[in-house]
Amino acid sequence: IMVGTGKGAEHGILIKDAESLEIAHKINTIIFDKTGTLTKGKPEVTDIIAKRELSKEKILELAVSLEKGSEHSLAESIIGEAEKQNISGVTVKGFKAILGHGIEGFIEDKKVVLGNKKLMEKEGIETSPYEPETSKLEENGKTVMLLAYDNNLAGLIAVADTVKESAKAGIEALRKLGIESVILTGDNEKTAKAIAGQVGIKRILAEVLPEQKEAEVKKIQAEGKFVAMVGDGINDAPALAQADVGIAMGNGTDVAIEAADITLINKDL
Repeated sequence: IMVGTGKGAEHGILIKDAESLEIAHKINTIIFDKTGTLTKGKPEVTDIIAKRELSKEKILELAVSLEKGSEHSLAESIIGEAEKQNISGVTVKGFKAILGHGIEGFIEDKKVVLGNKKLMEKEGIETSPYEPETSKLEENGKTVMLLAYDNNLAGLIAVADTVKESAKAGIEALRKLGIESVILTGDNEKTAKAIAGQVGIKRILAEVLPEQKEAEVKKIQAEGKFVAMVGDGINDAPALAQADVGIAMGNGTDVAIEAADITLINKDL
């Protein structure tokens, strides 16, 4: 065990305790969180599509005004794009974040909602005219955020996150060891499939809300599998703790690292 933990440290793998190292050799399934684990976690805005009378600039202005109150990685991409285009936000009243769905608030007394299709359905906003464009973007592995203004769909913003160079080789090495890899994401099925295809993962758990991640780990354990979970965010912490071995990315949040048994310091899968 001492030699093992020492060897691990040399390779940037910090092993907290002997037990996690002893269990690790039994692992036959590894669940990977998508954003920041399989991908670089630095999404960028790739497309802005405006509908109705609003311009692309206006769509971005409304989005960045809302996102200034958010801590999501997608928020950073929108803020970054707005800075590039010298667009600054306006005042938002009644800001509210809806976990796993999106955000909303009032701008000039009109309600602005930014988020996924589930959020639009919840708000009673018609999304079908956007279906062809949304599908096409998602099939290319992009995450699409819909923006509603004054109770009507006004535009969409597509964001893409690039897959880590080490991800495909890491998954392939695990496959050769006879270990099944699973992708876990809040993204929809199409986006998840596109990313899974790029790295060679067959089993996909998509549209999983943050509070459901732990339950997904339990389900796979109930199949009689020994499960490792790899993640980097605050909302991965319960799943990391539930897994037989929790593995945190070294660039992740302190909460994730605290909940995990093993930390990968160099982010290399």
